[in-house]
Amino acid sequence: MKLLEEKIQKDGRVLNDNVLKVDSFLNHQIDPQLMNEIGKEFAQRFAAEGITKIVTIESSGIAPAVMAGLYMNVPVIFARKRKSITLTDDLLTASVHSFTKNESNELAIAGKYLNENDKVLIIDDFLANGEAALALVKMVQQANASVAGIGIVIEKSFQPGAQKLKEQGLRVESLARIASLSNGEVTFINEKMEELV
Repeated sequence: MKLLEEKIQKDGRVLNDNVLKVDSFLNHQIDPQLMNEIGKEFAQRFAAEGITKIVTIESSGIAPAVMAGLYMNVPVIFARKRKSITLTDDLLTASVHSFTKNESNELAIAGKYLNENDKVLIIDDFLANGEAALALVKMVQQANASVAGIGIVIEKSFQPGAQKLKEQGLRVESLARIASLSNGEVTFINEKMEELV
């Protein structure tokens, strides 16, 4: 997605060879027009899948997930990272380790929002090691729902997440695929690179 790649080049900041900071448009301050285009792109890519629900994790996955939900006309469910006094019964849960924050969280979704008839699209802001996506897959499976695919805004292709998910037979659609963050520069995987791999 060219628009997203341009935004990353213009406003993203490479902190080191593994970390890209995009808090000016994705995971702190949000660019609504960009999120709208991201939502539209996810809706187009998964249009034939019969999606009935979108699942994400608070908080950075919510904006792109809501926009996709708007275009697909389906509800969006976000897994909570913090315990809530109102979220106690019939929970779908999984533990996830955050690569960026170097911390583990227990995720929870109220079981009443997913069932065996649901075809779920999982959306997240980043894909690095695949831990968050795999935790969401586990929660969807606990509800006996099916995972139709995983939509990722930014994939760090030099880390093993996408490969892990694909090895489990999961469809992964990443809007921007980063080959490297070396020397403080963002290098994207393009069609020519793809042919060489």
